[in-house]
Amino acid sequence: MTALPIDEVIAPLRQSLADHNRCLLVAQPGAGKTTRVPLALLEDTAPGQRWLLLEPRRVATRLAASYMASQLGEQVGQTVGYRVRGESRVSSQTRLEVLTQGILTRMLQDDPSLPGVAGLIFDEFHERSLDADLGLALALDAQQALREDLKLLVMSATLDTQALLSLLGAETPLIECPGRSWPVTTFYRSAARQETDQAQQSRVVLEALNAHSGDLLVFLPGQGEIRRLQQSLAQSLRSDVDVLPLHGQMPLAQQQAVLRRDDDSRRRIILTTALAESSVTVPGVRIVIDGGRERVAVYQPRTGLTRLETRRVNQASADQRRGRAGREAAGFCYRLWPEDTVLNAHRQAEIQQADLAGLVYELARWGVHEPEALSWITPPPAPAWQTARQLLIDLNLLQSDGQLSPLGRRSARWPSHPRLARMQQLAAESGNPALPELAAKLVNWLEENRSDAHIDLSITLKADHAQLAALLLAAYPDRVACQQSDGQFKLLSGGQARVPADNRLAKAALIIVVELDGQAAAARVFSAVELPDSVLAKQYPDTDKWQPQTFWDDATQKMMVEVQRLLTIGTRQLTLARRTSQLSPRDLPESQLQQALIEALRKRGTLPWPDQDQQLLGRLRLLNKVLGAPWPSVEDQDLLDSLETWLAPHLKGLHRLDQVARLPLAQCLLQSLDWQCQQRIEQLAPAHIKVPSGSYIRIDYSGDEPVLAVKLQEMFGQSETPRIVDGKVPLLIHLLSPARRPVQITRDLAGFWANSYFAVRKDLRGRYPKHPWPDNPLQAQATARTKAALKRSDADPVP
Repeated sequence: MTALPIDEVIAPLRQSLADHNRCLLVAQPGAGKTTRVPLALLEDTAPGQRWLLLEPRRVATRLAASYMASQLGEQVGQTVGYRVRGESRVSSQTRLEVLTQGILTRMLQDDPSLPGVAGLIFDEFHERSLDADLGLALALDAQQALREDLKLLVMSATLDTQALLSLLGAETPLIECPGRSWPVTTFYRSAARQETDQAQQSRVVLEALNAHSGDLLVFLPGQGEIRRLQQSLAQSLRSDVDVLPLHGQMPLAQQQAVLRRDDDSRRRIILTTALAESSVTVPGVRIVIDGGRERVAVYQPRTGLTRLETRRVNQASADQRRGRAGREAAGFCYRLWPEDTVLNAHRQAEIQQADLAGLVYELARWGVHEPEALSWITPPPAPAWQTARQLLIDLNLLQSDGQLSPLGRRSARWPSHPRLARMQQLAAESGNPALPELAAKLVNWLEENRSDAHIDLSITLKADHAQLAALLLAAYPDRVACQQSDGQFKLLSGGQARVPADNRLAKAALIIVVELDGQAAAARVFSAVELPDSVLAKQYPDTDKWQPQTFWDDATQKMMVEVQRLLTIGTRQLTLARRTSQLSPRDLPESQLQQALIEALRKRGTLPWPDQDQQLLGRLRLLNKVLGAPWPSVEDQDLLDSLETWLAPHLKGLHRLDQVARLPLAQCLLQSLDWQCQQRIEQLAPAHIKVPSGSYIRIDYSGDEPVLAVKLQEMFGQSETPRIVDGKVPLLIHLLSPARRPVQITRDLAGFWANSYFAVRKDLRGRYPKHPWPDNPLQAQATARTKAALKRSDADPVP
C-alpha cells in the first residue's frame, strides 16, 4: 500500500481517541485522511461495534466506501458499507458505514444512544453544512447525556480550529497533518475591459489547453454557466477533446463516469460546480481554472423565500480548488480575478444563511424548543429561527409551546423537509390511493431532478393538476398566489411573482408557486401549478366566505370598507376576490380598524417618528447592539414587522394616519418592554450625565455611538472617560471651546489631558482669556463660568 502523509499521525490519533472521547484532526488535501483513518480505527474497535463516517455528498459517500472496500479486497457491503437516502449497502459484517450527514440525524432521533456504534467521524467539516452542524450538536448532547464512551472525531482540511476547540473543549487533542501534493503554479487572468465572463472563461481555457498537458477542471457557479461555456467551447475545440459537465443534479452514473478515466488518448475539460472542490479526486487533472465564484442559497427570513446568490469564493475554497491540480503530479491553476483581490478566510456556515425549518423540526423531535439548549459552533440566527418556528406552527406541525403537534409527530416518519413530510403524511391519510404515489413522485423531482422543466409542474410530472395542486397546497400554503394582471401575481407571503405572459399559467386566477428566484418584487417563477377554487376551499373552507374588510385608501385619505374572500394562514392574509360594500368603518370591529392602520403604515415603509423620539430610539438601538435580548431591535423593518406587538394597543379609537403621526411613538415602544427594562434604561443609557462642573449634559444617541458634547473646562479633574451600559461603552467626548465649538474629539480623556490639552491650551487661551486654562487640568476646579465669575463664587460667604 502506497505511503501517505496521514500514516505518520495514525498512531498518535489512535492513542488520543483511546484517552479522550473527542479529537480534532486537521489534515491538508492529499493527506489520505478520508480513507486511511477510518480503517485504522477499526483495529481498536471491539467486535460487534462499528464506526460511522459522515460525508457531505452522496457521490463522495459511495466513492469513499468503494475505495476502502477495494483496499480490503472486498465488495462494498462487507466490512465497509454505505447508506444514502433511498439506498443501503450494509450487512451484518459491516463495521464501517459511510453515510451522508443527514442520515446521522435520523439515526440519533430513532435511538440517541446509537447502540453498536463505537464512534462518529465528521469528514470535510470545513464545508459547514447545516446537516453537519446539527449532527455534531445532537451527537455532543447524546455523548454528554447517554454515551460518554462514544468517540467523536472531527476531520477537515481547512478549519477555524479555535472555534471548534471552544465547542469541543480546550482539552480536546488537536492533531495536524501536512498534505501530499505536487507543486501548483498559479496564474491570475483578469477579464479584459468589457469582456463577458463567458468570453474570459473560454479565452483562458484555450490558453491553458495549449500551454500544458493533462485534463482541465473548470470551477463555475452553477449549471447555467456550465451549459453556456460548454456550448461556447464546442465551437472552438479540436475533435480529440471532450467537454464534460459535473454537478450535483446529474444522475449518479454520469457523475461516476466523469470520476473515472477510461480513455487516456483523449483530453478532457470538466466543467464543475463546487462539487469537485473536496471529497473527490478527478483523475487526470493537471490544470484548474477557477472562475472565483460560487452560488449559495441564502434564506430571507422576512419573505420566507430562499434566494440564490452568486458571490466571490472564500480563500479556503480557492486553496482547495487550486489543490485539485496537484493531486497526481505538478499542475497549474488559473485564477480569473486580480492577484490583489482580498478574499474572506472561510466559507460562511450554512446555518447562518439557510431555511431553518428542518432544523427547528428536528430539534422539536429531540425535545429542544430553544437553540440555547444545545452547543453550537455557530448558533442559529434568531430571525431565521423565529420565521422557521412560525412556519411550522402555520403548517400545524408545531404547537405554540414548541412541542410537536399530533400531525407533526406522525409526519416525522418521512425523511424530507417538514413541508414535504407534511404533504406525504396527509397524502397517506387522504384515502385516495393515487395521492401517495404522486406525492412520492413529486418529492423525488423536488429533491433529485430540478433540471430544465416546464413552468407548469403538471406538464413536467404528467400529473392531474388538481391532485398535484392539492398536494402542493399541503406543502406550500404560503406560496399561494393570486393574479393581479396577466402574468403578475401576489403571494400570500407578501411578495410579487411573475410568469411569462405566453405561458398558460399567466392567465390563471390562482397558482401555487413551488420554485422562484427569491426576489422580494417581481420574482421569477420557475415552477408552479394552477390552483382550482374547489381544491383551495376543501383545505381552507373559509376561503368560500365573503368577509367585510377595511383598508386605508391613500387617494381619499380615508378608511374604506369592502367585502373580500380571503386566505388566512397565521398572521398573513391574501385577498382572493373583492367587491364594494355599503358598510361604514364604524360598523366593523375595532381590531380590524387597527389592523388596517398597521397595514397602511407597512405599505408606506416608514414610521412618522417625531424628532424628539430619535434620542430614545438611539438609546434602545445601543442597548440592543451591546446587550441583545431582551432589548428589541429598532431597525425600521423590525419595528414595522412587530407593529401588532407594540403599537396596536395605542390605536384604539383612531381612524386616520395623521392621528397615528401625533402619537408619542417612542414612548409606545418603551411601554411595550417589560417593567425591568423600562426601569433600567435610564441606568444603562441615561439621557443626561453629570459632569465634574455639576452640569447635567445631554448624551447624543443619534449617531453610530453615543456622544457627550461638553465644554472643556467642565471636565477639569475627570481623568477617566465616562462609560455607560454597565461600563461596556465609552462615550465619544466632543470637548468644546467656550464658544461651544469642537476643539478635540476623544475616547481617551486621560490621554488628552496628558498630551493634546497643552496644544489646545496654547491655541485657545489667547482667544478666550476670561476662561481658565490651568497648568494642571486634573487638579483644577471644573466650571462652566469665566475666571471672574468663578472668583466671585469663591468669595461669596457661606450661608
